[in-house]
Amino acid sequence: MGATHETKDGDDAPQADLNVPETTTHHESLAGSEVGDTETASHHDEKTRDQLKGGVVVDDDEHDDDEGSSHSLDDEAEEHHDPEPEGPEGLNTGVLVDPEAANAGSPRHVLSRASSSRTRPLTIVPRSKRRGLFASLVVIPEVERPYDYSRKTKWTITAIVALAAAGGPIGSNLMYPALTDIARDLNTTETVVNLTVAFYMLAMSIFPLWWSSFSETLGRRTIYIISFALFVVFSVLSALSTNIGMLIAMRILGGGASASVQAVGAGTIADLWEVFERGKAMNTFYLGPLLGPLLAPIVGGALAQGLGWRSTMWFLAIFGGLNFLSLLFLLPETLARRKPAAASPPASPADNGDLNRTNSLARMSTRQSVAVKTKRGIVILRRFLIDPLDCIRFLRLPPVAIVVAFAAITFSSLFILNIAVQSTFSVAPYNYSTIIVGLLYIPSSLGYFITSIVGGRWVDHIMQREAVKAGRYDAKGKLIFLPEDRLRENAWIAASMFPLALIWFGWCADYGVFWFATVVPNFFFGVGSMLVFGAVTTMLTEFMPKRSSSGVALNNFVRNIFSCIGVVVTQPLIDVMGVGWLCTMVALFALISGNVCLFLLSRNSERWRVKIDAQMGVERAAK
Repeated sequence: MGATHETKDGDDAPQADLNVPETTTHHESLAGSEVGDTETASHHDEKTRDQLKGGVVVDDDEHDDDEGSSHSLDDEAEEHHDPEPEGPEGLNTGVLVDPEAANAGSPRHVLSRASSSRTRPLTIVPRSKRRGLFASLVVIPEVERPYDYSRKTKWTITAIVALAAAGGPIGSNLMYPALTDIARDLNTTETVVNLTVAFYMLAMSIFPLWWSSFSETLGRRTIYIISFALFVVFSVLSALSTNIGMLIAMRILGGGASASVQAVGAGTIADLWEVFERGKAMNTFYLGPLLGPLLAPIVGGALAQGLGWRSTMWFLAIFGGLNFLSLLFLLPETLARRKPAAASPPASPADNGDLNRTNSLARMSTRQSVAVKTKRGIVILRRFLIDPLDCIRFLRLPPVAIVVAFAAITFSSLFILNIAVQSTFSVAPYNYSTIIVGLLYIPSSLGYFITSIVGGRWVDHIMQREAVKAGRYDAKGKLIFLPEDRLRENAWIAASMFPLALIWFGWCADYGVFWFATVVPNFFFGVGSMLVFGAVTTMLTEFMPKRSSSGVALNNFVRNIFSCIGVVVTQPLIDVMGVGWLCTMVALFALISGNVCLFLLSRNSERWRVKIDAQMGVERAAK
């Protein structure tokens, strides 16, 4: 009886904690005790139902003591694992209620989403019913509840997705050391060649809106396989390009294909890992995109110097092919199955009339039939062309617009620095070879890498400190964390660190100072910018509960557009005003705008958060 109960709950409330001792559900010897426990607990039915109706609320934020990056995905789990209709008794208050657990025991059965799945049996989906393209080829079987995978399997899938997520950043950073060689080979200027990077980033900003939307219908596995098959094709065509126009076009399509993991990968992590263990998994997932900027310039420099710039595109094709094979054979579908629709009531006379009219379509005139099909086509076009852009409307919310702007300005500064490094060290007085230029990207990449590991723990400490200081505890004595706690001294330090480091680099490069003194500030730029990315991105998702995936897509959309602009204008501005004045201008703008953003958020974020919660039907635990 206990095993049947837990298998049934798997899809309805994947994170509801039944608060019972761990059991080995497949042992028949435990059946009697489980029956006894259920019968004893049934005396509390009416009391539990009364408490549910009275609004027993356990706030999601009590679990924010996980790793910093886990917060952005709490709502992903809610979206994908608990497709409940919105209503006053559950979803809108942030509570996940297991109805059978509620009927089986005391108020302790209405708990938060941080629960253990170890008491649930693993239910494997039959091979014929598995979802996604070529699902029968997958070695790792699809299961009813991805939370129930063994930890070894979860880490395997996490590593596969992290490696795939590195494809986009590698594609944008691999070409930096080879930009001069490309311009020479294709008989064009470096400014035009920079468009291959700029438009690649632009594609990475736009395509995730569609990948994310399609994944909700087609599933994650299908999106991965289609996108990486296209990525391989476009990388091969990039390597075979005969002119700059063809190269730019193939880079745009390749960037769009590589962006699928940017939109869907975080959701896969949320599918696999429960809230209380998701932080470490998210850090591992982000190691993939972070290793791209660290290794790609080095690999790109070595390949371009030894085999020519086209070898970098062949490397991308091989890398994409390996990812395609790993996704094809090792990645099962993880998106939660939707609940079957409720049984329809008996048809009324009016409904029968509608049915008769529907059946009469065959007797329609040609003109009427065309009108019906046209209307249906418009609905389909709207779904595929317009609906993915729906997230842009969230820019009307002041905190969302401010946070997105802060992240976008920082991200564009990063790409301006990347172009400046290549432009500075490939000409006099340095005249470094392509591979040496690639190695000079290591300091900033080390800053990103170290901060991704240490920065989240620092922010977690700050949030815990602020919650304790404010005395925010829920009914169970656990701390309550709020989005505005993320922007304390960490954000103020970061908002000043990366602009000052940019000025340091700019003037050292402008005067041709010894290379070591010129690249050291890039490490501090990496630290400061990564602190900004981590804090504001997570804060953005917490400002938008239930729509966190839209928040991430919106952030990627805006920041990649800014980075595209930065890549396009950097080289012409260096030619006109020099790298020193360019970096100073960008740094001052980033310094002033960043501190203004932080000031506005520190003064108004609480008021804005309350207003957004009211608009979105979100109920947080009282402070």
